[in-house]
Amino acid sequence: MPAEGGLLRWTETRAGGPDWDRPVLVAVPHLTHLSVTQDANGYVHFVGRREQGKADGRRVVDVVYAIQYQSGRAVSQWRSLGNPHKDAESAARLGRPVVVVTAAGMVHIFVRNADGGLTLRREQSDGKWRGWEDRNDSGIEGSLAAIALSSGRMELFATTDGGTLQWSQKQAGGALGAGYPSSLAVVRDSVAVLETGPDRPTYYWTDPAGHGVVAYRAGGWPVALGGAPGEGSHAATRAFLDGYDCTVLAHKGVDGTAVVGVGVTENEANGVWWSDTGVRCLTTPALAQDAFGRVVVAVVGEDGEPRTARQTDEPGLSLSGWNSL
Repeated sequence: MPAEGGLLRWTETRAGGPDWDRPVLVAVPHLTHLSVTQDANGYVHFVGRREQGKADGRRVVDVVYAIQYQSGRAVSQWRSLGNPHKDAESAARLGRPVVVVTAAGMVHIFVRNADGGLTLRREQSDGKWRGWEDRNDSGIEGSLAAIALSSGRMELFATTDGGTLQWSQKQAGGALGAGYPSSLAVVRDSVAVLETGPDRPTYYWTDPAGHGVVAYRAGGWPVALGGAPGEGSHAATRAFLDGYDCTVLAHKGVDGTAVVGVGVTENEANGVWWSDTGVRCLTTPALAQDAFGRVVVAVVGEDGEPRTARQTDEPGLSLSGWNSL
């Protein structure tokens, strides 16, 4: 969670909770945005956009990277990966980086550059970093949604002024390919992505026409799922509920409360059942599963305090009372 001087981290005192250790400050000042992912080995990768003010009034923007090798352990030193732009004016317009790690363990960082194009920086197999690579695209607006699939392939999705761009590897380790354009209508900065089948991602976003949440898979048509999302993105995870493979979604609703939805995975036609938790939140809720496979919902309340609710043994997705950390 963002805090003065860096990030605050809480860790369960034992697997499955419900108790948590006191927060630990991970020092990394001047972050404006953060992307986090966990690889197949359980390592957690952090990539942030840092913006520092200098005495002469300049704003210096760079991308920083760190890794945590074990839950509850210290985070490595933050390493600057620089900025693809050399001049300060362009560098200051750098977008929000997003990080993915392939099944082979290769770290990839994508970011919208100052010209609205896609720029990539990636780690080599020997641990060294390649330079920034310009993908020669244009028109990107807002944040990116990226995923590393279980097959080893990567996919990437971005909104543009007139629709979307989608990049896809044909095979693991292959070229990312050119961005495929569409005229799909998407609210900027609302896209989330989840692997809902083997090597098959589903994208979720807010419909600008007021039809709530939309689900989309390549080759199909967007499907309206209902709900009443407010500003921000969506959270998505898969969990077995009552013996069914289900997709759990969460967002900050139009009334400012955390809203959770459940539906059978890739069976959008049968609908999603939405439930307003009644708990007000500042940003998009987070979803995870604990050591026993129970769904955990986390929010930052309007008072700035983090709270969690955990799936109970009741049928469906019944949540416990909210626990302040």
